[in-house]
Amino acid sequence: MPLDSQAPAWAHELALAYESGAHGQFVLYGNVGDRLPLDGRLVGLTRWLDAQLLTGFDVVFLYDAGNGLSVLRGSDRLRQWLAGREGEAWPREPRAAVERISHYLRYLANLQALGQGEGEHVAVLMRGADQILPGGRNGDFEIASLASLVRDWASEPPFTEQAFASFLIADNLNDLHPQVAFNPRVARIRVPLPDEALLKQALAQLRLDHPAAFDAASGDEQTAHALTGVSISALHSLVRTCAHQKRPLGPADWLKVKKQLVESDASGLVEFIDSVRTLDDYYSPPALKQWLRQDIALWQASDLRALPMGYLFCGPVGTGKTYLVECLAGEAGVPVLKLKNFRDRWVGSSEGNLEKIFRLIRALGRCIVFIDEADQTLGKRDAGSGDSGLSGRLYSMIAQEMSDTDNRGRVMWVLASSRPDLIEVDLKRPGRIDVKIPLLPTSTAEESAALLNALLKRFGMAPGTEALLALNPPSLLTPGAAEAFAVKAYRRSRTGPLAALAAIADTLADYQPPVPLEVLEFQMRIAIAEATDLAFVPPSLRPASSTGVAI
Repeated sequence: MPLDSQAPAWAHELALAYESGAHGQFVLYGNVGDRLPLDGRLVGLTRWLDAQLLTGFDVVFLYDAGNGLSVLRGSDRLRQWLAGREGEAWPREPRAAVERISHYLRYLANLQALGQGEGEHVAVLMRGADQILPGGRNGDFEIASLASLVRDWASEPPFTEQAFASFLIADNLNDLHPQVAFNPRVARIRVPLPDEALLKQALAQLRLDHPAAFDAASGDEQTAHALTGVSISALHSLVRTCAHQKRPLGPADWLKVKKQLVESDASGLVEFIDSVRTLDDYYSPPALKQWLRQDIALWQASDLRALPMGYLFCGPVGTGKTYLVECLAGEAGVPVLKLKNFRDRWVGSSEGNLEKIFRLIRALGRCIVFIDEADQTLGKRDAGSGDSGLSGRLYSMIAQEMSDTDNRGRVMWVLASSRPDLIEVDLKRPGRIDVKIPLLPTSTAEESAALLNALLKRFGMAPGTEALLALNPPSLLTPGAAEAFAVKAYRRSRTGPLAALAAIADTLADYQPPVPLEVLEFQMRIAIAEATDLAFVPPSLRPASSTGVAI
């Protein structure tokens, strides 16, 4: 398998596995629908494999469910075998196609046994293998028998005794039949989203083909760095559109374009959080902001040994957990991906969605991954039989990804929950979530006055902390409740009409907590119990003993 030195790392891994004799069957999964640079063109994966890896093979078969079986190379070598059947069409059905290929390989083995064979190199490319051999079809005899035949290519003679390589191409590993996907004799090769080097090659070609889409002042290296995490196919479509419109894309466009392309490639499974806020916009105890800023400084300085793998923001509803993530995003200046609903009703689809998300995260470089309502999203180690084990499988995949030490300093996980007690303990352990920060309501009238004054400033009616303190504001006030109060006070001042202070006093007189006190206190106790450092907890709310807190 001769390879160009600039070929991707996964291709070198595949070539080594074949040439060493370690494997003859390969499952290629991940970014398999993308394009790759080849001799001044951008081509699909099967064309690239044929031109880059399989030039030394005598016969190359290609099969997919739509087009059936065909021959990419070596049709002249098949003439003797096809003698008398020249007019016979190549099969379209999966089983007939697999049996035809197996028949040819047995024919070659028989010739060799008789001393008449030349020892041909044969390869098979099967596109859309997850559609032909789908997972989650337990009890389906046709699928199981077909999987058994394909599995034999990797582990049984005469296939293993010949120069034979089979490539099963699937979007997601979990969508492929487990008898094939997790066969120990199969090499699983993940095709990642393009790195900077590959993007740079693609951009150089696109610039030649579509110069009207590029700003002459921007270099390919700078652009490739800005577009890490974008597929070449999505980039190609964008460039052709812009070239047609004669609208050059410059450095100012790349961030916006990247967001659109990544969200489109991820099929709505993630969204970028754009933020111009910083931690200065979040009202919290100084110890919390100091800790987060110190971690961001370590991250930016690439001093990763003291950097946490992830954070848990926990606290009662309305304490601004999502808002804090937005402020953290603006402060850190890195992409922030929010996981949306990746669960699906179709068997295997949820696991496939997670694979796609992880593929994107790995390609982005430094980023923050935000999971809101983590107690609902992350699944359980054992959720019983009600979901056929789905929650357990999702839990296992997420736990493995969160504990990958290669992600330290590259991916920061941020979980948010008002019920952290419902998150599996293993997901909250050090090595996955190292810092757990409780976000709590105000504990004193002074804090409540300062919070109300900060939010009333947005409406141009802040009377000052001292004036608000004289009105005896309630304690245990969350930012959400304070914002609702500010809106109500502003409305009263506009419809009354009342002076600002009078509107605030009237609103305070009618104030009703939005969350029942017993619920608020319960969620506070849970959050305080999770805290990794008591500096995050106001002194008046710190544990009074080993079994309780002073709320």
